[in-house]
Amino acid sequence: MDAYVIEPGHGITIQGPVGGPLTFKARGDQTGGSLTAFENVIPPGEGPPLHTHDSEDEAWYVLEGILRFQLSDSYAEAPTGSFVFVPRGTPHCFANIGDGPARILVLFTPSGMERFFERFAAETTTGPGSFHAIGRDVGMQVLGPPLLVDLRPEA
Repeated sequence: MDAYVIEPGHGITIQGPVGGPLTFKARGDQTGGSLTAFENVIPPGEGPPLHTHDSEDEAWYVLEGILRFQLSDSYAEAPTGSFVFVPRGTPHCFANIGDGPARILVLFTPSGMERFFERFAAETTTGPGSFHAIGRDVGMQVLGPPLLVDLRPEA
């Protein structure tokens, strides 16, 4: 394992599961299995379904935009500059509640979740069932739908 720097705009980019690009900054094979990190763009109104991870803690740093998180039975807004940590086994999901794309830095420890994102990007047909099937194979349990977000302008 070697130290390295990934310059802005670099890294392996794939299509993220909620519609925006996902660019890997650190993968398990680069970190001795200790960390997966990527930048992800989340379109307005989008986010993953409610789920848990069996073996990984997950964290987000909001680089741009505003997200609403469900963390177990509570809800919190996370504007630009917010940090969110979710220990493994905790039900969670989020949605971009802003009117433009959100950019987030996502961290998993230990590594391993890159397998989910790579398989999802490689699927020729994706939908709600893909989250369930691919997620189950990597220790992610889908528990419910994504957060519903109303982005209509107020009257």
